[in-house]
Amino acid sequence: MTADMEIICVGNELLIGKTLNTNAQWLAKHTTLLGVNVKRVTVISDDVKEIAAATQEALKRKPKFIIATGGLGPTFDDKTLEGIAKALKRKLEVNPEALNMIEEKYEKYAAKLHTGTLELTQPRIKMATLPQKTQPIRNPIGTAPGVKARIDGTILIVLPGVPKEMEAIFEEAVAPLLRQVSGDKGFHEKSIYADGIMESGLAPLIDTVMQDNPDVYVKSHPKGEENKPHIEIHLSTTAAESENPEKKLQKAAAQLAGLIEKVGGKVFQNESRT
Repeated sequence: MTADMEIICVGNELLIGKTLNTNAQWLAKHTTLLGVNVKRVTVISDDVKEIAAATQEALKRKPKFIIATGGLGPTFDDKTLEGIAKALKRKLEVNPEALNMIEEKYEKYAAKLHTGTLELTQPRIKMATLPQKTQPIRNPIGTAPGVKARIDGTILIVLPGVPKEMEAIFEEAVAPLLRQVSGDKGFHEKSIYADGIMESGLAPLIDTVMQDNPDVYVKSHPKGEENKPHIEIHLSTTAAESENPEKKLQKAAAQLAGLIEKVGGKVFQNESRT
């Protein structure tokens, strides 16, 4: 069975359109490739009640994983851990392991800047203040550690909003955990392209192919104009290599191509047409 995941992105800058939510796209792509099924992406403001409510709602749906991004820094608007503590009904406390991680980071910064020592101010200590019974995750390139907690059957992971830091922690600490759960399953995909058929005419053909190939998901993506249709048809499956996923995709693609050509459409294997 494929493990389910929800993604929660925290930040007012995402909601007002100031910052493009690249974290959600990156996480969705990389977790999908690891055989995890992303069920929902939620974007919320830097508000403790909103963060707590979104976390509780996600936990009620019992996904295997929840990954939250953003709001782990030292400033007043970094409220993610406060919201998660509220959701879990746990107190916030300085985590000794997290504090040690941050101390080591500032020692390195001080040595690099030749400033002697950098004081652990309250905003800096804030980054080591975690909900009780959670674990810090080492940040390879930044200061604020990530956070991990197990709540019943769900693994909750909180990552920084800075994309490079989020990606580094994911690759080092989160991806191995996802691989462990998903086993040898992986995401496999294939696209074909069709001209001369409208999406409304393609829809029943896709239905037929999905009924005949229940392990393959087929989705159409119009790229042309209404009077000159050009459609990408994306086929995907999540399966172990032993299940011959490429063969399954090829079989479904061949069947769909045959149906399209039967009604007068043209099928191409690549985006570029000759």
